Amino acid sequence: MARTTGPLTVAIVDDHPVVIEGIQTWLSEEPRISVGHTGEDADVEPGVADVLVLDLNLHGRLVIGDIATLAAAGQRVIAFSQFTEQRVVLEALEAGACEFVAKNEGRAHLVNAVLAAAGDRPYVTPTAAGVLVGDRGASRPKLSSQERTALLWWFQSMSKASVARRMGVSVHTVDVYIRRARVKYAQVGRTAPTKADMLARAIEDGLVKPDDITGYESAAVGVG
Repeated sequence: MARTTGPLTVAIVDDHPVVIEGIQTWLSEEPRISVGHTGEDADVEPGVADVLVLDLNLHGRLVIGDIATLAAAGQRVIAFSQFTEQRVVLEALEAGACEFVAKNEGRAHLVNAVLAAAGDRPYVTPTAAGVLVGDRGASRPKLSSQERTALLWWFQSMSKASVARRMGVSVHTVDVYIRRARVKYAQVGRTAPTKADMLARAIEDGLVKPDDITGYESAAVGVG
């Protein structure tokens, strides 16, 4: 979802009104942020705000699956939770959350996470950092199948428009997949700001092979 000018908008979803009020108070102290939507259910329309702050436990149910749906549609999601077990944090990030903020980490971390997410920049809280350091596989980010596919075809010198046509999605969605992969690499300390950097990381991790990025035949070939 493209950012517009003016204060960035934030949606807050939590099933406790007092928590919503607290987050609103925290964010209202930052002039660059405006809260535009609040609710207690995860079935929000993607694009309802620049950033969605989502409580992971709504009405007694973990909503990590909803993160994947929202992220796939281009919504920037910050997982906000009292549950900080390694499994929960990793699953939230793997599902597509831009950041993970524990509820006890305070205003500064949440505000910084919101600003970073809106700017498509990584931000790692102490809780997430501790989990990532303790995860044996943390140096290799867990990319979704859509992210891997978008990267592979992008590496084959296809334009993003061509990748979008081949995947049956919008160019914006392709941008989301590539951006999300880049953020995931940054979250594990392996930044990849350019296309060449991303390709190098992907080859290092065995996500693609050099042979995979040769011999691309345009989908337009043979079309009259």
